[in-house]
Amino acid sequence: MAADHPKSDPDAGRPGTPGGLSDAPSGAPSGPAGAPTDPLDGPSAPPVPPALPVDPGPATVDTDLPPAGADLPPAGTDLPFGPEAGLPEEEATQLYLAVLAAGGRIPLDAPPPPGTGRTPERQRALLDQLVAIGLMLPNRIDGCYVAVSPRAVAERLGADLRSRATRLLLDAGRLPAALDPLARAYDAVPRPADRTGQAVYVDGQEGIRLRIAQLVSDCRLELLSAQPGLRPPAVLELAHTQDRRMLSRGATLRALYQPVALTADSAVRHATTMTEHGAQLRVLDEPFLRLIVIDRRVAVIPAAEDHSRAAFVEDPAAIAYLVAGFERDWARAEQVHWHGLDARTLTRTITDRVGRLLAQGLTQRAVATRLGLSERTVAGHISRLRDLYGAGTLFQLGWLMRGGSGRG
Repeated sequence: MAADHPKSDPDAGRPGTPGGLSDAPSGAPSGPAGAPTDPLDGPSAPPVPPALPVDPGPATVDTDLPPAGADLPPAGTDLPFGPEAGLPEEEATQLYLAVLAAGGRIPLDAPPPPGTGRTPERQRALLDQLVAIGLMLPNRIDGCYVAVSPRAVAERLGADLRSRATRLLLDAGRLPAALDPLARAYDAVPRPADRTGQAVYVDGQEGIRLRIAQLVSDCRLELLSAQPGLRPPAVLELAHTQDRRMLSRGATLRALYQPVALTADSAVRHATTMTEHGAQLRVLDEPFLRLIVIDRRVAVIPAAEDHSRAAFVEDPAAIAYLVAGFERDWARAEQVHWHGLDARTLTRTITDRVGRLLAQGLTQRAVATRLGLSERTVAGHISRLRDLYGAGTLFQLGWLMRGGSGRG
């Protein structure tokens, strides 16, 4: 019988190995009196019961078996299961241990024991995983699955991993040379001349965006960004892609927004997503100018009121001055829990900010400038505050909010 079914590895059939595939040595006992020895059992394996044993605990023979006849994957093929190395996941490991507890094999048509909690699809996937890795061997002749020694599997997987590691190291060594022509072409793209100590001016929104994208793609340490007003969704989408790639390289991102950012769903979604990837975004109740600083090496500032022209500054003294102003604003800015914002919270937050500035004596126009909002929006928040405080005029509202008693 031993020659009629496949053998899985050198350890199969060795005394003491569960599920050995070779016949017992000559003269070995054949089992209990009158009971024939199953050809799939090694000398030390117990007789296979007619059905699976009672659930032994965490290791449970729990499988809806696939059709017999599946073959082991050939050595050298990419392994589809497990973390990078073709290793079985925890649940598949428990299934393998359960097969060992059952004597090293399970019948193809054995029903799964009740109370295991797995679906038939999950059971099939786990067994398929063990077969694909090589820890289980389908035996069509005897209608069962046989556990294979992990030593042989480890030897094969180790050889595969070493081969793949060698290929990856070779590819990593060839990568710079392979990309060198592209790098030279990238460097040859016409750009404003780099004149140390002088500002380089770029005209047109498209040219400005292109130059900023090139600088951000080379950012390795830190990006500082001050973004007053409300950025259009298309601009946020472009910034989202660039900034995520930069953060994935290990760089840091700190950005300042005005409270107007709290009023737009697109801005809140962008801020929420970016904070999930490690960015820090704060809100400042003060007017400030647009600024981008890349690696404290290049600063980008507006050179026209309509933002149709930008200056790219590389002078170290000028950059240090701009960074100092950013750090001052950053220290005064307010941290925002972007994940917990909803429409009601946003309205209350903006209204409270308007109220605080009115209490300080600012006019409606000054409040709008300070928060980056339109005067019409500010007027709506003031109307809500008047109803809340029962004030008839803006002066009376400011007086009441400063702690005045009675009506003016």
